Amino acid sequence: MKEFLLALQFLTRLPLPPVAADGAAFARSMRWFPAAGLVIGLAVLGAAWLGLQLDPWSGAMAALAVWVGITGALHLDGLADLADASGAIHKGPERLREVLADPHVGSFGVVAIALQLLAKLVLLHALLTGAGWWTLLFVPAAARLGPLLWSWWLPPLHEGLASRFRHAIRPADLIVWAVLLAFAAAIAAPALIAAPLLIAAWGWRVRRSLGGISGDGHGAGIELVETGLLLALVIAPHFG
Repeated sequence: MKEFLLALQFLTRLPLPPVAADGAAFARSMRWFPAAGLVIGLAVLGAAWLGLQLDPWSGAMAALAVWVGITGALHLDGLADLADASGAIHKGPERLREVLADPHVGSFGVVAIALQLLAKLVLLHALLTGAGWWTLLFVPAAARLGPLLWSWWLPPLHEGLASRFRHAIRPADLIVWAVLLAFAAAIAAPALIAAPLLIAAWGWRVRRSLGGISGDGHGAGIELVETGLLLALVIAPHFG
C-alpha cells in the first residue's frame, strides 16, 4: 500500500497523507504506476461524464482539463523537453544533454504541447460521441505500463529519475500487468491491445535517437501512448 501511495504522490496532485520512504521504496513504487493510472482514468472519466451532460465538446474539455490538472502537466513537461532536444540531436550528444538539462521551454516544446493538447481534445470529443466512451477509463493505466518496460529494457540516459527505477522492475511485474491489460482488452476494448505496440515503438525510438531513457523520455512516452490509445479507441469501431 505504501508503494501505491508513493506512486500516486509522484504521478498525481491528489491531496494524500505524507508517506515516509527511502530511495529503494520510491523506486519500487514504479511497479504501481498502472494502478495509479487507473485512478487518473477514473477522475478523467468522471469529468467526461459530467461535461457530457451538456454536449460532447464540454465533456472533452472537462476530461482534458482534469487530465492535465490531476497530473500537474508532469508528462507534458517531458514531451516539451524531448521536442526541444529533437532539434539538437544533429549537433551531437553533448548539445543534446545541454538542451535536456535546460529548464526553459523552446519553440519546439511549445508547439509540441499545443499539438498534444489539441490532439487529445479532438480525440476525446470523437470518443465521447460513441457508445464505448467509458473505455477511456483504461487509457492512463495502459500508458503507464510504458515506464515499467522502458526502465527494464533501456539503459538510463544519465543519472537521474530513470536510473533510480531501472533495477526495481522485475519480469514478473511486466507479466502481471500485461495479463491484466489483455483481460481489459478482452472484456472492454480490444483496441487496448495497441498499447504494447505503442510502448515498444517509443522505446525503439528513444533508443535509436537518444541511446537510452530519461525522466523526460518517460513523460513524453506516456503522453504519446495515451494519444495513440485514444486514436485506437476512436477508429476501432470502424473496423468492427
